[in-house]
Amino acid sequence: MLLLIYTLLVKFYYLLHPSTFMADGSEGLLYHLLVTWMQRFTGNSPLIYSSLAVLLLFLQSLLFTRIINHHRLFPRPTYLPAMCYLLFTSMLQSWNVFSPALIVNLIMLWVFTSITELYTRTSARDVVFNIGFALGVSGLFYFPSVIFCVLLLASMLIMRAFRLAEWIIALLGLICPLYLMGTYLFLTGQMTLLRKIPNIGFSLPMIHDYKVWGAMVATLLFFVIGWLLLQRPLKKMLIQGRKIWAALVIYVVVATLVPFFNVHFTAAYWVLAVLPVSMFAGNVFWSVTNDTFANIIHFITLAYVIVMQYFS
Repeated sequence: MLLLIYTLLVKFYYLLHPSTFMADGSEGLLYHLLVTWMQRFTGNSPLIYSSLAVLLLFLQSLLFTRIINHHRLFPRPTYLPAMCYLLFTSMLQSWNVFSPALIVNLIMLWVFTSITELYTRTSARDVVFNIGFALGVSGLFYFPSVIFCVLLLASMLIMRAFRLAEWIIALLGLICPLYLMGTYLFLTGQMTLLRKIPNIGFSLPMIHDYKVWGAMVATLLFFVIGWLLLQRPLKKMLIQGRKIWAALVIYVVVATLVPFFNVHFTAAYWVLAVLPVSMFAGNVFWSVTNDTFANIIHFITLAYVIVMQYFS
């Protein structure tokens, strides 16, 4: 309940000034079909799409918390990563717009929880196929997200001994959704839509928006500090916990690079990196033993969010 109240506090500005869905040319075929279907019922109501985006962010924070507490990545159950995810996504308006990235983040939560199971499984062929399949589906919403297959392969190296059969099965899972979509389009006589699936490019843009720089610096700072503060308790964790944190570092790196493969670069897709960074930001607040100092850090960050929303 407190997390819901906190969500309304940090997202209230975006509900007061709603935006429609994102459509900048980088979205995937499945996202385009989904938005077209939604428009039949909602029209182009900005409030509905902004409310849906906030609801997705809140739902993702709850699911993220459940995964973290289930695997005991912190000494005690905590909502700090969820709070950080909601707080950091409030730094930039484009991170609160209904977009392919929010849908991919929802899928990536399932991918992440499946990756955490790789270490304990004797045979992980079904798990790696399901992860690959999920990444293939996310590619239909936002094609550059297939680059997360690097996260899958790296996590398999971290979590398990190398088995060529599992790698092949993971790649088959990645291709399967694309094959099924192509088959459906062929059978329904819509083969021209196949050209919209491989929607990818590469660019290294110059970023001039100070809000983007502010959000980037804040998230990067909390990520680095959170990782440094993690080094001491990391030695006391179980092997599985250490491996999960290592996979999270790779998750952050890959998610940071994915937006550069857009057809049209936009900082909105960096919300993919905010999700795993929230774990390290949560560790910053967890590691600060002085509650007063922790509250000061939180209120400074919250004040920055409020200033960027209402007074910038």
